[in-house]
Amino acid sequence: MLHTNLSINEKGHLCLAGQDVCDLAEKHGTPLFLMDEERIRSNARTYIDAMAEFMPEGSRPLLASKSCCFKKLYSIVAEEGMGTDLVSPGELYTAAAAGFPLENAFFHGNNKTDADIAYAIDSGVGYFVVDNREELDSVNETAGKKGITQNILLRLSPGIDPHTQKKISTGKVDSKFGTAIETGQALEMCRYALTLKNVSLKGFHCHIGSQIFEYESFADAAEIMLRFIRTLFDDCGFTTEMLNLGGGFGVRYVESDPIIDYRENIKGLAGEIKRICRELSIKEPAILMEPGRSIVADSGLTVYSVGSVKTITGYKSYVSVDGGMPDNPRYALYESDYTCLIANKADREPDFSATVAGRCCESGDLIQEDVMLTRPERGDYLAVLVTGAYNFSMASNYNRIPRPPVVMLRDGESYVAVKRETYEDLLRNDM
Repeated sequence: MLHTNLSINEKGHLCLAGQDVCDLAEKHGTPLFLMDEERIRSNARTYIDAMAEFMPEGSRPLLASKSCCFKKLYSIVAEEGMGTDLVSPGELYTAAAAGFPLENAFFHGNNKTDADIAYAIDSGVGYFVVDNREELDSVNETAGKKGITQNILLRLSPGIDPHTQKKISTGKVDSKFGTAIETGQALEMCRYALTLKNVSLKGFHCHIGSQIFEYESFADAAEIMLRFIRTLFDDCGFTTEMLNLGGGFGVRYVESDPIIDYRENIKGLAGEIKRICRELSIKEPAILMEPGRSIVADSGLTVYSVGSVKTITGYKSYVSVDGGMPDNPRYALYESDYTCLIANKADREPDFSATVAGRCCESGDLIQEDVMLTRPERGDYLAVLVTGAYNFSMASNYNRIPRPPVVMLRDGESYVAVKRETYEDLLRNDM
């Protein structure tokens, strides 16, 4: 199977974390997000342990909240010892409601409003990742009014193209995020930040993109950032405490994707950072990383009920399910690859080519095109694998469809972490 927490039982049914996906669909209904709690914890430990072993003291991983955000997830990663990054007040509110220690939170965003900044400071967020000059001034002014000194990192653009999908590449010079090193603007920004009284510059952040399978792109970004750190030290004597290299390690969505050894990637990256720091004669800063997809993606799958199987003679076949782009918009946005299978016939060879279509009144409401499935029938369960990241977090109510629940699997049992939305929920804010 694609990942080790997937299996097929004696009934020929797909299992996640040893539990029958079809039985879970019967119990909780469809569409249904399933997530393997132990897989999340195991992935978190891989990062925590490898960074503690190979990276400088103080290094640690931060959960990228945008990949998946609900209260129970924050409880899990806090128990494992991860920090988190937050990209909106809503994520901040959720983390706070879960009791997450916000001193271990880093608040991102390229357009934080004055209200966002005040709310985050009042909530005790440990660090702001400051994107631009206007934000820097607002953080400094707001912190001054509240009588505190706010710790910050500055987000810089290293000018790296990691060859990921264009829409998820974020480290190029012309990205909307951060301040460019290449143009000289980053150095100007740092000089200015060091003159401000109510912020304390601790270091720098960069993020080059997502779904990156090897560490060399991160090492390239680290070298650019570390050379900038040396330049800044020579320019004004500033010693950098932290370097946040962002997230982006990929996951296997289909069999053709490579198997990734995250521990070895972190080890290799750490070796390059040590080498570069020796070459530049600078102290190694604590390294932060922001894994999201590689913490939660392979913990999850989505299960749907098949409604119809339609063959257009001489053209193609469609398998329609009771979910679609409201719970998984990634194919419509990015043409993202997924592995699909019929969960109640998982032991049978695929023999039917079809496009998996959602229920929305939208031609682009597709989950995957031209995939091989065991021939499905109405009432079968269709599973889409590796949906723990960027599915629940990107879900919407398009066509006024309620969002599915999130059901966690642990020790042979299941529990609801996020309830299924009702039609009444859809009207909750209507006047």
